[in-house]
Amino acid sequence: MTVPEPVSVIAPALRRPRLLTQRWRDVAFLHWAVDPGAVARFFPPGVRPDVLDGRTYVGLVPFRMVGAGVGGGPAVPWAGTFLETNVRLYSVDRTGRRGIVFLSLDADRAVVVAGARATFGLPYRFARMSFHADGDDRHYGTQVRWPGCRATTRVVVRAGGPADDGPLERFLTARWGLHVARFGRTWYVPNAHSPWPLRTARLLTLDDGLVAAAGLGGLARRPPDHVAFSDGVAAEFALPTPATRPRR
Repeated sequence: MTVPEPVSVIAPALRRPRLLTQRWRDVAFLHWAVDPGAVARFFPPGVRPDVLDGRTYVGLVPFRMVGAGVGGGPAVPWAGTFLETNVRLYSVDRTGRRGIVFLSLDADRAVVVAGARATFGLPYRFARMSFHADGDDRHYGTQVRWPGCRATTRVVVRAGGPADDGPLERFLTARWGLHVARFGRTWYVPNAHSPWPLRTARLLTLDDGLVAAAGLGGLARRPPDHVAFSDGVAAEFALPTPATRPRR
């Protein structure tokens, strides 16, 4: 088994052509430390939980998607800007590439949900969502009404000054791809963006059902182990590459 590459805040160069361009804005990061064995069942074949000091993490991440575009083209009008909340895990594959595994992605654009599910097999769901900023406070709301899932979340964070650039911050945010099972194999979809300009954040409100709906029980009933905020970054995605051989 290949040893993972050291965590670097500098993204590897992406091959062309570009698949997508996106801007992630007003991003809140809420994370809980868990035993890797407690979440191993959620990972696709050939991928395992990535760990730091013997622990892995579950993330609840609400944000604004702004000006998403296809390939190197301009932002898609209307459909390219929406709200999203995702529940995520942190992964590493057999080649040592670190990434993210999404347990759920909720968005308030039905066309985005349909396209992402059909094209990439990502677990997007349509949700009614809200966001507003009040000074340094950011308010996020999500209400999912999807077959098999009825869940809501409300998050309010107060953003502070610059955050530390420590091992945990790098582990959680220096992720240069995602892993997803599709067409009988596991794929790695690489991305690149500048280092996250992280800010400290204080959690003012958390009333969450999305983490439990993802199969993680009452994890979100306790306070997160790490909370941060970022004004955002611009990102690019390249074409997927196989992370495993086809299943026969």
